[in-house]
Amino acid sequence: MNDIHEHEIGPVEDAEIEAIEAAYQEGFDTDKLARFETIRQMALAGELEYSPESEEIVEALIETIGQRDENFGRYQEMAAEHRNFQRRASMNENEARISSRQGVVQALIPLMDHFEMALLQDPEKVSAKDVMAGVEMIRSEFLKMLSGYGVSAIEPAVGDAFDPQKHAAMMQCAADGVEPGCISLVMGVGYMLGDRVIRPAKVGVAPEAVESKSEEDE
Repeated sequence: MNDIHEHEIGPVEDAEIEAIEAAYQEGFDTDKLARFETIRQMALAGELEYSPESEEIVEALIETIGQRDENFGRYQEMAAEHRNFQRRASMNENEARISSRQGVVQALIPLMDHFEMALLQDPEKVSAKDVMAGVEMIRSEFLKMLSGYGVSAIEPAVGDAFDPQKHAAMMQCAADGVEPGCISLVMGVGYMLGDRVIRPAKVGVAPEAVESKSEEDE
């Protein structure tokens, strides 16, 4: 390292070596950047001309360059690993989405088979009772398929307490024997996915009792 070599950029002054760190803090132009990079390369190769008084500065420079290169190498490795992780995550997400859709389609295909069988029947030989039985069978199969995906029906009965979390009040209508605020009419089944309401059941609710005018006067 103490050997003296000749280089195109000429001898490096001690002040110039010390100014490298300050230059990074203050900013510098492209020419200075190129010159400083040349100095770094020369220091790493042991070809940098410097006085004995600057030996500690050069050693610190070489150590700093080594740490910088090591950190940059780690950064490149981490960046590559991150890109690979993102690529694998994207592929896994797409595969999971396709698999999920495939499962739903496979579960629906048997229902289509029932429809096909129903359409093959001779309309002149099939009674309304047979049609209703076929519809009921298809409905049962469909609900069975939905239950396999964690879907359950919300089927309130007349007289049940109204639950705003599971029921949607479509209208107010009185019904014999139904307490005010309770369900007096079921207009549509609701559905849940696990504990989450997908669609509330559509219901009518018995209105609150209205006091007569004479009672109000009293």
